[in-house]
Amino acid sequence: MEAYTKERLWQLLVEVVHASVMYPTHKSYTRDFILPSNVDITAAELAERLGMPLAEALVILDELQSQRSGS
Repeated sequence: MEAYTKERLWQLLVEVVHASVMYPTHKSYTRDFILPSNVDITAAELAERLGMPLAEALVILDELQSQRSGS
C-alpha cells in the first residue's frame, strides 16, 4: 500500500475538491465577493457561510492565498 504523507494527502484532498461541481462557483464567489470585505475569513466561517464542506473551504482559501502572494 502506498505511504500517505501529509503532502500526498493534501494532493488527494485537492483532487477531490476540484472534482466537485460547485467548486468553481464557490471559488469565484469567495474571490469576488467574500474576500474583498473579509480578507481574514477562516475556513470554518467560509464553509458555514456557503454551506460547503470544510475541506473545500480549506482548498479554496489556500489557492486564493497562493494567487494573492504570487506563488
